Amino acid sequence: MKLSNLIHCFLFLSITAFSQEVDKETSSITEEFDKVYKTSSSYKEFKVIRKVRFQDLKSKVSDSIEQINKELRIENKKNIKLEQDLNNIIKKSLQNNLEMVQAINEKKSISFFGFQLKKSIYKIIIWFTIILLIFTLFYFIYQFKNSYKVVSIAKKERIEAEEKLATFKKNSLEREQKLRRKIQDEINKQRGV
Repeated sequence: MKLSNLIHCFLFLSITAFSQEVDKETSSITEEFDKVYKTSSSYKEFKVIRKVRFQDLKSKVSDSIEQINKELRIENKKNIKLEQDLNNIIKKSLQNNLEMVQAINEKKSISFFGFQLKKSIYKIIIWFTIILLIFTLFYFIYQFKNSYKVVSIAKKERIEAEEKLATFKKNSLEREQKLRRKIQDEINKQRGV
C-alpha cells in the first residue's frame, strides 16, 4: 500500500514539474514568434521577416529545444533510476515477504528429530509420550510392590524353613545322641560292664 502511494506521488510530482517547465518554454517561444510576426513587414500577401530576427528566433528556438531535450534526458535518467530503485524496493519487499512467511512457518512448526512438525502434532506426541511414561511408571511401581510382596513372603518362608531346619537339626541331633547312647549302652552290655 505504501509502495503504491509512493509511486503515485512520484508520478504526480514528475508530471507536474515536467508540464510546468514545458509550458514555460512553450509560452516564451510563442511570445517570440508573436513578436517576430508583429515586427515583420508585409509585402502583398506575404510577411517579410528580417534575416537577423529570423536567425535570432531560430537560435532561441534551437536553444529552447536543446534545453527541453536536456531536461527530458535528465528526467528520463531520473525515471530510469527511480524505476531501478522501485524494482529494488519490490525485490526487497518480496524477499522480506518470503522471509516473513518462512518465519511464520518456523514459528508454527517445531523441528523434532530433524522433521518439521506442526505445533499441534508435536504437542500430541509429547502428551502421548508423557502419558506412556506415567503408565510405565505405574506399571513398574505395581511390579515393584508385587515383587516386594513375593520377596517378603519368600523371606518369611525362608525363615520358617530355617526354623524348621534348625528344629529338624536339633531333633536329628537329639535322635542321633539317643541312638549313640543306645549303641553305647548296647556295646557296654555286650562287654559286660
